[in-house]
Amino acid sequence: MTDTLQTLMDRMPQVGDVKWIGVRPAVHAAIEVLEQVEADTTQGLIGDRYAGRSGKRHVTLIQWEHLSVVASVLGRARVDPALLRRNIAVAGINLLALKDKRFHVGGAILEFTDLCHPCSFMEEALGPGGYNAMRGHGGITARVVHSGVIRLGDRISVVPPLNEAM
Repeated sequence: MTDTLQTLMDRMPQVGDVKWIGVRPAVHAAIEVLEQVEADTTQGLIGDRYAGRSGKRHVTLIQWEHLSVVASVLGRARVDPALLRRNIAVAGINLLALKDKRFHVGGAILEFTDLCHPCSFMEEALGPGGYNAMRGHGGITARVVHSGVIRLGDRISVVPPLNEAM
């Protein structure tokens, strides 16, 4: 029997982990690299400039594996995740597969809200072509639906749909 597309999209046995955490205290301010951050349902990530704003962008996540892709496109050996101005870099789980899902990140539960497209600041941060290097590799945005602490090395896994949790 062939699985339906929905069945294939819902099957997420992969578990990832947090490789890097940063908050942006103000527009264009230097990223504060952290070992842990508190995720709050009303404030988002404590210390981030988006704290307390619309919940659609409480947290930005980027695929750790995509850092080497962006670096390659730019002709660099590596790209510092702080330059990309995302909050959390994760490895081992495909962020795009989290679309329409809730997922555990450490002690918090997040919910996918959108793709995180690059902005024009990538030209300044990465140099000429930075915007285009980031296209398709910008990660996702999420809202915090259950408060908790997120630490380096924490696991990331999908919250099973209600019909599977029973």
